[in-house]
Amino acid sequence: MPAPLTLPRLFQFLAGAVVAAFAGLMATKVWPYLSFEPGIHFLTTKSEATNANGLFRLGFYVHITSSLWVLGAGLGQFFPRWFRGRARLHRNLGKLYVGSILALAAPSGLILAAYANGGLVAKVGFALQCVVWWLSTWQAYRLARQRRWEEHTAWMLRSFAVTLAALSLRSESYLLYYVFGTKPIETYLTVTWLSWTGNLVLAEVLVQAGAARRLLRGARFAAPQPALADA
Repeated sequence: MPAPLTLPRLFQFLAGAVVAAFAGLMATKVWPYLSFEPGIHFLTTKSEATNANGLFRLGFYVHITSSLWVLGAGLGQFFPRWFRGRARLHRNLGKLYVGSILALAAPSGLILAAYANGGLVAKVGFALQCVVWWLSTWQAYRLARQRRWEEHTAWMLRSFAVTLAALSLRSESYLLYYVFGTKPIETYLTVTWLSWTGNLVLAEVLVQAGAARRLLRGARFAAPQPALADA
């Protein structure tokens, strides 16, 4: 018998649908870059010297491709009923997510941060985002190794909140520019910071509201229980 559709589950499915749609949209945006043409789309905002820089181009292509599958792998982890009886699939997706962020997406993001438009404010904002992304993902991995499942899940929520900064950056840019009428540079510098700090605040609200515990219950992953004192 299917589980009843509660408000938290409805929110979960709606949020998942939005993220899945965004992942599909980003795949269509990434595809043209795989021609390795330097003068297309986002790359036209960079100088010829930057586009000719091998480190920048390496960071750019690694970041846009690895971030795409990180988004997909991370999304799957937050539908725990899919993993009932499939613990190995959960672990493999988790390894893909964690390994890709630690080795590829976050380090390449740091490279791009060094070349960000908008001066020091933007460079620092993007760099800190990558550092927080790396550290929160590492903490989630460390806690999983220790089998501290509820804390692991809480840190995965925080990590995925930073993963979703790309979605927030675009939606917040649209809102600020078209609804509130902010200037382009004001919009850009604001979302550079708000896109990931705002997501982290929301993730913390969800964690404090017991989201990690509910996800564990949904997957039926048993958290280790404290030993009882001898009578």
